[in-house]
Amino acid sequence: MVSARVVHPLDPIIDENCEILILGSFPSVKSREDHFYYAHPQNRFWKVMSTLCQCEVPKTPEEKKAMLLKNHIALWDSIHSCRITGSSDASIKDVVPNDIQSLIKNTKITRIYCNGKASLRIYNKYQQNVGIEAQVLPSTSPANASYSLDRLIEIYKKTIKCP
Repeated sequence: MVSARVVHPLDPIIDENCEILILGSFPSVKSREDHFYYAHPQNRFWKVMSTLCQCEVPKTPEEKKAMLLKNHIALWDSIHSCRITGSSDASIKDVVPNDIQSLIKNTKITRIYCNGKASLRIYNKYQQNVGIEAQVLPSTSPANASYSLDRLIEIYKKTIKCP
């Protein structure tokens, strides 16, 4: 598979009431095809978040957005564009970061969590001007098979509190 320069195709999920921002690194091939975050059927993000928010797992993009915003959680990615092979975070090169500072400017965001080490690495490298130290959480990607769904939920529950 060949590395290609790709521009982030998804809008952030955010409103002025958001208090938490969760950052991924860059949308997977499946998410880019489906035009929505964490679209791969084996990605555990939506199962983890619905458990934290104490609701049914949302199915449609509209339900997913509503669940996050109801719980004052914003969602975006650290990277605006990059060279990437498939969905592999390890292959990411030539990064142009997203403008996190402008994104959160008119919100109540005081906590930023990175879904995986790649997102945290990019955030720490390019986002010194934001003024919020990000915390890393284990990736919900199916590539992170060393973490079971139950273990992910346990770790996320200790960190992210839904209202």
